[in-house]
Amino acid sequence: MNFIKNNLANALTLGNLFSGCVGIVHLVSGDYQTTAICIIISLVLDFFDGFMARAMNSSSNLGGQLDSLADMVSFGFLPGMTIFVALIGNNYADFPWYYYSGFLITVFSCLRLAIFNLDDDQKYYFKGLNTPSNTILIFGLFYAFKETGAFSFLFNNEIYLLILTVVSSWLLISPIKMIAMKFKSKQLKDNYPKLALLIGGVLILLIFKTVGIPLIIIYYILISLIFQKQLK
Repeated sequence: MNFIKNNLANALTLGNLFSGCVGIVHLVSGDYQTTAICIIISLVLDFFDGFMARAMNSSSNLGGQLDSLADMVSFGFLPGMTIFVALIGNNYADFPWYYYSGFLITVFSCLRLAIFNLDDDQKYYFKGLNTPSNTILIFGLFYAFKETGAFSFLFNNEIYLLILTVVSSWLLISPIKMIAMKFKSKQLKDNYPKLALLIGGVLILLIFKTVGIPLIIIYYILISLIFQKQLK
């Protein structure tokens, strides 16, 4: 019983990793819907592994290391591969070297995860865009384009994709404080940023549906900028 209690959170983390691997395979093969499902599964497992560890008082250094390693695949390698797939299109025979630039996101995701592990200040806010949110932004844009044709200006122009890659990489390690859904107190005034994010995010998703997925992350960045002074 103690073995299950001590390792349930780690099992969820490893499930996140497995789902991320499956998502990458389907991304490369062109099955974007399955990739989307895998990302959702990874997001859910990534949330509940920490929740489960706290609930069962089974937090450990091993769990913290596993969490970052799993995130590196699901929310580091996967968005980098998304840009690569977007750039390469159907041109698998011969493509320019700069198509590999999407993996800058993977490199900076790794750096971001390492910085987060060493930074004790990021308890009630994130410093820079967290890797799950960045994955939702990058893959969300790509998925919306493939499903609805939205953001075609972005995916029909290699320069814009390269700019997106640079911006995404910078956001991951930027000094900008980002809202974290952790409640420091029960006072309403202390939770205005979280409530604004939650209400706005739901409205965006209801109005724009699939296209709203990446728009939620853009809104998240903007609302975090507005509430910079309250994030601490």
